[in-house]
Amino acid sequence: MALPFEYVFPAIRGIQAGREYYVSMCPVRLIPKIFSFDDEEIPPEMRAQRILNRSRVPEIARYIVNNPADYVFSAITVSINADITFEPFGSEDIGKLTVPMDARFVINDGQHRRAAFEQALKENPDLGDETIAVVFFLDIGLKRSQQMFTDLNRYAVHPDPSLNILYDSRDRKAILSKSLVKEVKIFDRLTDMERSNLPVRSSKLFTLSSIYNATQALLVNHRDAEIEKQVEISVRFWRAVSSNIPDWQQVFDKKVSPGEIRREYIHSHAVTLAGMGGAGAVLLSTHPEKWEAQLKALRKIDWSRSNPDWEGRVMFGGRLSKSRTCVSFMTAYLKKAMKLPMTAEEERLEKAYALAGR
Repeated sequence: MALPFEYVFPAIRGIQAGREYYVSMCPVRLIPKIFSFDDEEIPPEMRAQRILNRSRVPEIARYIVNNPADYVFSAITVSINADITFEPFGSEDIGKLTVPMDARFVINDGQHRRAAFEQALKENPDLGDETIAVVFFLDIGLKRSQQMFTDLNRYAVHPDPSLNILYDSRDRKAILSKSLVKEVKIFDRLTDMERSNLPVRSSKLFTLSSIYNATQALLVNHRDAEIEKQVEISVRFWRAVSSNIPDWQQVFDKKVSPGEIRREYIHSHAVTLAGMGGAGAVLLSTHPEKWEAQLKALRKIDWSRSNPDWEGRVMFGGRLSKSRTCVSFMTAYLKKAMKLPMTAEEERLEKAYALAGR
């Protein structure tokens, strides 16, 4: 009788909800070979995982390859559909987990990490000697695996975009945005670095994420410049903008509350900042020497929410929107105010707005 082929994992045994589970370390080179995810052609009700979003994989793989000395990943969670054995090494909870090679492994959490490792290994085979934590659960059927997927994702919350930018010391755009905020005094005092949606009583006027996005729009023609040059351009532009919006200075001087300005005006909101960034990119390219003078046009704009120009462009039923179309509307509006050329798409939007009788 032939002996069965088996996988043997060093493991620590734990108890959760009255059931045993096991934590092990697995060499990265074995991850793609051992662990599979459900075939996307299987009907959803017969799967225990969402379909792999292949568009996400190259980005994750690039993160691994570009940061071999400091990438970080949490454990992969796997269900095993087989008879397994755990043999302790003198202690009740440390030992070896033996799994038949014909066992079915289902990834409950981590399928994109697994696919990314598979791709990254093709570019950097040395990653294969590293390890990643794997949490094993005994699969008691499809219903249990599906419930595990739901439970593992039930309370997952993406970090706020502003907090992501604040804590990111690798992304060049995040570094630029944080440097900019420090150099522009109004931003430095009045920017919430953690939240992208300001509460009513917030003492801040801007969010880090809105400044990040607006500045990327501003620098669209300077993407290849050194970061020091990008910071210089950005600081100069936003300082000039600040000097042409007196309400911002009023808040800075504590003569009016941030909440009142946000409630009554739109010039500190994300859609407006993005529009300023987009219009600013054109301003810098068409008036490279004397662009600051053009920004005086900002003083003549009625920024109050009651201005009928905003309804149908960036406001709907009195509520601001920061959709891509609304950003284009705001960019076009500011370009017109500063007598800058508009794109064909912006002209089309303005004509559609006029034909709608707004």
